[in-house]
Amino acid sequence: MMLTPYDKSPSIDWLPWARFNLHRNPFGELTQDERAELAVVEVDYLIRMLGDPRQAIQFIGECGRGKTTRMLKLRANLPKSSYTYIPELPPCPPIVYGNPILVDEAQRLPRSARRSVLRSQCPLVFATHKDLSKPLRKHGYRVHTEHIGKGNGPELVCELLNRRIEASRLRSGLIPVLSIEDAESLVAEFGNDIRGMENNLYLKFQEILEGRIDGEM
Repeated sequence: MMLTPYDKSPSIDWLPWARFNLHRNPFGELTQDERAELAVVEVDYLIRMLGDPRQAIQFIGECGRGKTTRMLKLRANLPKSSYTYIPELPPCPPIVYGNPILVDEAQRLPRSARRSVLRSQCPLVFATHKDLSKPLRKHGYRVHTEHIGKGNGPELVCELLNRRIEASRLRSGLIPVLSIEDAESLVAEFGNDIRGMENNLYLKFQEILEGRIDGEM
């Protein structure tokens, strides 16, 4: 991918990324709302499932594969839902009840908190590294499981990363574009680890901006 200087007019020259027609590094940290908006995932069929109060959905996968992105996309489309992230270290935050209840890193739930959630009689969505179908079924839930990361091929990677670049556009005109060949190279290096790809591209964009490497990546 080539980053080509776009406009050096004094009116926007103070913006570090203006010469590439961007207003920021496209691969910097996004807000939760931005992550939901830029997600390349289909959730309509999941929303239909969650109309059943005894339905549980679990997204299983390693870090960086897209579990949280799906959770945030669901939250954005379900105004009565609640979302709670369980940090690695205690204490566990209060679990906010909603319809449905979304719990990110659900494998970290302490026993008492997990028991409370499972007895809630609300539809549930878990993002987890561990299969929690056994306790879910024990408490009367029907479980739909998706293993996240298997579909992160070059075509999806290309679409997703270009959406991030487009979201950082400054004005009309040319912007950097990730080619399918670029995406294939990233998949060859990082497998299905989307977060790893984004972190790598963030550093490369910064190096180009700071002149430590030339405009081709």
